[in-house]
Amino acid sequence: MSQVFDIVLLLLLITCAVAVIRSKDLLAAAIIFSAYSLIMCIIWQLRGAPDVAMTEAAVGAGVTTVLFLVTISRTVRREK
Repeated sequence: MSQVFDIVLLLLLITCAVAVIRSKDLLAAAIIFSAYSLIMCIIWQLRGAPDVAMTEAAVGAGVTTVLFLVTISRTVRREK
């Protein structure tokens, strides 16, 4: 059962990575990147590295996402 959960998490991780690359909207890419970081946090926790998981949650999903969102809010959107 644990291997199935690991495979599902890895597939979600790959899906998020591809979605960030293919996304044309910066806001959507920032949100998907936050989901990527949260999935990585879960994977680190399951691998027995709670310190790395907490750092990933704080920096990857927390601070980086907030900085991306603030930066995107301060830019002007141009429609083609």
